[in-house]
Amino acid sequence: MEHADSAPAPSGVGAKASWKIPFLLVAVAATAAIAPFFFAGNASGHDIQFHLSSWMDVAGQWREGTFYPRWAEWANWGFGEPRFIFYPPLSWMLGAVLGLILPWKATPGAFIWLALILAGMAMWRLAREWLPEAQAAIAAVFFAVNPYNLAIVYYRSDFAELMGVALLPLLVWGALRMIRCNWRYVPHVAIVFAAIWLANAPEGVIATYSLALVLLIATARQRSAQPLLIGSAAMAAGFGLAAFYILPAAWERGWVQISGVLTTNLLPQHNFLFTHSSDAEFQLFNWKISGVAVGTMLATTAAVAVAWPRRRSFGKIWWMLLGLGFASALMMLPVSLELWRHLPELVFLQFPWRWLAPLSVALALFAAAAISGLRRHGTRQIATALVLVLIGITGALIATSTWWNSEDAALIAGEIQSGHGYEGVDEYQPTGDDRTDLPNATPDAEEMPKVPATLPVEIFDADSGKVSPTNGDVKIDVQKWAGERKRFEIEADAPVTLAVRLLNYPAWDVQEDGKSISPEAAPETAEMLLALAPGQHEVEIRFARTPDRIAGDAISALSVIGLAGFVLIKRKRRSTKAGGA
Repeated sequence: MEHADSAPAPSGVGAKASWKIPFLLVAVAATAAIAPFFFAGNASGHDIQFHLSSWMDVAGQWREGTFYPRWAEWANWGFGEPRFIFYPPLSWMLGAVLGLILPWKATPGAFIWLALILAGMAMWRLAREWLPEAQAAIAAVFFAVNPYNLAIVYYRSDFAELMGVALLPLLVWGALRMIRCNWRYVPHVAIVFAAIWLANAPEGVIATYSLALVLLIATARQRSAQPLLIGSAAMAAGFGLAAFYILPAAWERGWVQISGVLTTNLLPQHNFLFTHSSDAEFQLFNWKISGVAVGTMLATTAAVAVAWPRRRSFGKIWWMLLGLGFASALMMLPVSLELWRHLPELVFLQFPWRWLAPLSVALALFAAAAISGLRRHGTRQIATALVLVLIGITGALIATSTWWNSEDAALIAGEIQSGHGYEGVDEYQPTGDDRTDLPNATPDAEEMPKVPATLPVEIFDADSGKVSPTNGDVKIDVQKWAGERKRFEIEADAPVTLAVRLLNYPAWDVQEDGKSISPEAAPETAEMLLALAPGQHEVEIRFARTPDRIAGDAISALSVIGLAGFVLIKRKRRSTKAGGA
């Protein structure tokens, strides 16, 4: 007798299913999701200015010839920050590419549209293994515009997280294939796992724990350590592929104020569902996202109940998604607090409701499975329409309770074009820096372009701790001022200390007349200070490749070579077996 875990896919399911109709349906759903952008401007969620500024900064540095920037040139009003060491690259690279093609005000909508299509097609790839073609397409639409994705789009504008969430179904699909077909799908899982980490670090943490849970469930059901062994190899390979980002981000934490991500309202214990807070705006958002979470939990429970009679036909995926969905719901409740305190890196998720991402994967598949189990075609159509109407109502409620602003892109572009720069973020500030004390710092972003920018190089007075423009005794000729490379000549009649419009960071390599020198940092601001002797000097400052970056690049390169070799060996063995047969 065939074991339930190896049960064949339902009739009509398989590789012959066409992707064209699901793609069209998902594209229509994604277009509907961003339709308000065409007449209301951009949804101005919590993170929109952070992402827009990153995209514009990267696009500017590409024009300067820096393909993979590590330093955000215009952050902190032109003093910069090592943002791109710590923030994963996929989202800011895609945003920069779109910004070079489209007007900046249209870039957020285009990014969202592409991410939602990716989400839908990833779910279709997963669902078509266990559902008939029509219901697999329904699952794709359900996941593309699930309530959590809509909350990310309208409330949060967290484009990187949206990209990470979109890839989760592919990770689940690869894990199930890997467990069933042994080592063949290790490269697939490794690539998707790495891509999630390179899209969004919090989603990378969620993907790590989700994959570990799926593997543990498979190990328990099969009573064999093989799934855990294979899965661990895939995760290790995925970490290796993403090492060029992960290793420097982990190693250089001590160089910045990374604890800035864990201030009071950003701690997990203050973000469980229906949290009470004295901050009215914070509590309002928490209750909104809590409503989305409870609705998702109830919908998932109902879908599981309706689809329960068909559970044997789904084999492994049923129990794995059920376990993942239950664990995801649990992690959003205060009962999981000790896990948040003790499991590695989990605290950096900040928001327990981020576990809505894997729960939404379970919801989409269970909902489609429940519909496919209905006997009458007409009943299935009515159920599908009802779910879509509920999603539409949810989306309308979310869209009408957010902020709309068509000026975010223009404001940030103006800040950069004026030479003034934009506001940085606390967690990426080099140690010793208080960005609020930097010259021209102002809490009112609307006023920034009206304030004259600080000169690239000025004189620092150690007695007063203040800077002033150069005078007749000091002549400075700035020859190059790019994101990761600065060069200027100075002629001084007396010893002078220069204040460079740059935050001091260990990766900066400063050379005076071809010899390396050690810069100092101004008290409170950590602005770079250079003490120079009288005479004429040429100073060059460049963002150097630190040992951790070199090691990360090497590990990633070796991982690529190793996986490529693994694939070639597997293909050769399959060809040999086919020839022998």
